[in-house]
Amino acid sequence: MSASDPPIKPILAALAGIALYSAMDAVMKSASIAIGAYSAYLLRCAIGFAIIAPIWWWRGGKLPVRAVWRVHLIRGVVVAFMGWTFFASLVHLPLAEAIAISFVAPLIALYLSAILLGEQIERRAVMAALLGLAGVIVIVGDRLGRQTMTDDAATGLALIGVSAILYAWNLVLQRQQALVAGPTEVSTFQNGVVTLVLLAGAPFLLKWPDTRAWLEIGAGALLAVGAALFFAWAYARAQAQQLVPIEYTGFLWASLFGWLYFGEGVGGATIIGALLIVAGCWIATRRRRPEQTAL
Repeated sequence: MSASDPPIKPILAALAGIALYSAMDAVMKSASIAIGAYSAYLLRCAIGFAIIAPIWWWRGGKLPVRAVWRVHLIRGVVVAFMGWTFFASLVHLPLAEAIAISFVAPLIALYLSAILLGEQIERRAVMAALLGLAGVIVIVGDRLGRQTMTDDAATGLALIGVSAILYAWNLVLQRQQALVAGPTEVSTFQNGVVTLVLLAGAPFLLKWPDTRAWLEIGAGALLAVGAALFFAWAYARAQAQQLVPIEYTGFLWASLFGWLYFGEGVGGATIIGALLIVAGCWIATRRRRPEQTAL
């Protein structure tokens, strides 16, 4: 691959991670409805840690130095509350709608990456993010225009708003973490820290699942670990601003899994919005000028 080519492999890895995360969202929504978002998310992370930690240790994993510990801890705390609020929002909102609204996060992350990572924001990256956001507005505007706002929907919108802000911060922390730790270490410490943070509320909030919910949570853990590995690999090899617009493809996966798992339909506005999202992703990943070097 020449210096002028876009980072194709990290982009493909990010796309795979998003697909796995979207499938995980579907099974976790069902589990969250059954036993609550807190219990479903805590147990998913605990199972995820049990899956990935032995693999990390078997591959020669060592305890990180203090500076790396700090990154693991910060991201783990952010992800704990980000995930909890997100899965709680899925109890109140359709899967595709929640994913669509959460797409304000990559737009925020583009600017956070400049502030926290010192990355230069390219005009193309901003245009791509805005085009993707326009697609989201078309979709959400159509949904809200056809439905009366209820207290349940308002709660869901508030929760997804909080989660989106935390998600934007998470995207930047993900880049920082991927630069100092390998994929298995990232996944191990993310699941471990999130589990420890959420355990504080277990005596008051934990509800044990039935057999179906256990299967869904177990599947969610496997999907989340796989997605985290793909994302950690991708963010170690490409800038945040090159990858965050790819987050918009999550809506396409959410529409598919929402239809397969919950029978949610896809209307004309959804198709138009999806086309805008895909166009934004194309702009973000098309061939760059020779003087710009890819990581």
